[in-house]
Amino acid sequence: MRIFLCCSAGMSTSMLVKKMKESAEERGIDCTIDAFSISEFETHLAQNDVCLVAPQVKFKFNDFKARADSEGKGCGLIEMANYGMMNGELVLNQAISLYNTNNQ
Repeated sequence: MRIFLCCSAGMSTSMLVKKMKESAEERGIDCTIDAFSISEFETHLAQNDVCLVAPQVKFKFNDFKARADSEGKGCGLIEMANYGMMNGELVLNQAISLYNTNNQ
């Protein structure tokens, strides 16, 4: 499973990506997780399975979701509380749920 997070510059999500990777490793989940700026969304959509949108760029969520849906990819908005607390486990769970929904 390939996951990417979109934020305003691709930097603020780096800590969350690290926490998600730690959670995945602890749970034995094989996945790749990266962070990119919203300007790179189109570039990375094709080679990923799930896109998670950071709360600070939620204004782009509807556009990204429609585009991801058209490609059969999962797309979700990261909850503000999970983002603020850098809860990698819950955000990873969200990505897994989106992946499973789109790959049934």
